[in-house]
Amino acid sequence: MSLSANDYLKRILLSPVYDVAVNSDLVKLDKLSASLGNEVWLKREDQQAVKSFKLRGAYNKLASLSAAQLQAGVVAASAGNHAQGVAYSAQRKKIHATIVMPETTPDIKVEAVRNFGGSYVDVVLYGTSFDQAKDEAQRLALTHGYTMVAPFDDEDVIAGQGTIGRELLEQNPNIDTLFIAVGGGGLAAGISVFLKQLKPELKIIAVESDESACLQAAMQAGKPVSLPSVGIFADGVAVKTIGVEPFRLCQQYVDEVITVSTDEICAAIKDIFDDTRVIAEPAGALSIAGIRKYLKTHPSQGRVFGGILCGANINFHTLRYVSERCELGEQKEAVFAVKIPERAGAFKQFCELLGGRIITEFNYRYATDREAHIFVGIKLRGGSHEFIELSDKLSTHGYQCFDLSQNEMAKLHVRYMVGGRPASLQNEHIFSFEFPEYPGALMKFLNTLGETWNITLFHYRNHGAAAGLVLVGFELADEQRADFDQHLAALDYQYEEQTNNPAYRFFLADVNGAFS
Repeated sequence: MSLSANDYLKRILLSPVYDVAVNSDLVKLDKLSASLGNEVWLKREDQQAVKSFKLRGAYNKLASLSAAQLQAGVVAASAGNHAQGVAYSAQRKKIHATIVMPETTPDIKVEAVRNFGGSYVDVVLYGTSFDQAKDEAQRLALTHGYTMVAPFDDEDVIAGQGTIGRELLEQNPNIDTLFIAVGGGGLAAGISVFLKQLKPELKIIAVESDESACLQAAMQAGKPVSLPSVGIFADGVAVKTIGVEPFRLCQQYVDEVITVSTDEICAAIKDIFDDTRVIAEPAGALSIAGIRKYLKTHPSQGRVFGGILCGANINFHTLRYVSERCELGEQKEAVFAVKIPERAGAFKQFCELLGGRIITEFNYRYATDREAHIFVGIKLRGGSHEFIELSDKLSTHGYQCFDLSQNEMAKLHVRYMVGGRPASLQNEHIFSFEFPEYPGALMKFLNTLGETWNITLFHYRNHGAAAGLVLVGFELADEQRADFDQHLAALDYQYEEQTNNPAYRFFLADVNGAFS
């Protein structure tokens, strides 16, 4: 039988998490508050020893175990903050813990777990995905009698995370709307079941990445459902299926679920940095991204919003990617493609139409004797309305303009590849792949597909995640397609065909077939 709301209230109030956790600061984001016309308060869970809220739930779970369970040890599967929380808690409780992490886990995360756990923790690298690591952890639990410490679908873990709600209410009882990031749902479940009993008028809004919106999918279906795939940028919330118990609580106590894009998350990371000089991890910035998104559809003044910086374990190399995308997320930049006549003076005339706008990027490429194609980035002072006005102006002067600000392939790959197209290649098909980051991933790709199909394009990017983003072109005749699809299925990498993507057609396709 599930715990009642009152049972959760008691567990949260009596939780021993402060053996290891701190009562983290609740700070007002002055710059963001001024720009939005509402107070924005941020709960600083980056101040925990492991730089995330996960320490609370992990320690609360270990504190609930019997002496026999503690003697036997625990096991957990995680590639991120949960692993660090369990490792730190095990070291403080002086018990043995086994942490199973995928082989693709970045070294910095593996070393962090080892450092937090010391001699009390064994790290096992197994499989190339979280699901494989989880299966191995469950096998170890059965074989050795370890207690499994789940990352979110556990009553004691949920109660541990709920202690944040207690602190929030004490620190600022005037917050009227609270935004909470959701991955597996343990954080939102614990906070909402506590706060709604004491302040039922408080509005709670769950915020998900639009690439891993498992709570939204469950709300629509009325039960937890599994997403076919999840994005890798906000890896802290990259969960395919919401937890059963978190969903039960969120369904009852969360008022609304909204999703935010990668660009909006990057903009929120910059918002937090501007006010605090703290660099949030992508999942840690979800609540601030949610506040910005919410105010676009619910404009208001003078309200008091709360958010939670739930983690700051960001890979340093991710910052390059964040810097590229934050201006797009704030609608302070637009990127677009334009056809201009290939004649003397046409380039200068186009630039004159841009007026005094600041150009952030400019790629020019001769296409034919009649036209050239350019990829342009510009600063926006008036948000999306300014770009609409510019598009209308360009159209009036006879230019074809294609907005690429929401085109993921253009922003990830094409902007770095403008300038190359085949002279004649009628059967090119383009696919985007996620390559797991482990030795041999590329050779597995090449060996599985064999030597039947000529590779015509290859572009790889990684921003510090457990998977690389790859754009690949193949010369592929119609009669070969069924055989090719069978090889893709055997490869078992996540992929999507991009052959009709306008960014590809405009800049990289065979000149005779591109926007003809």
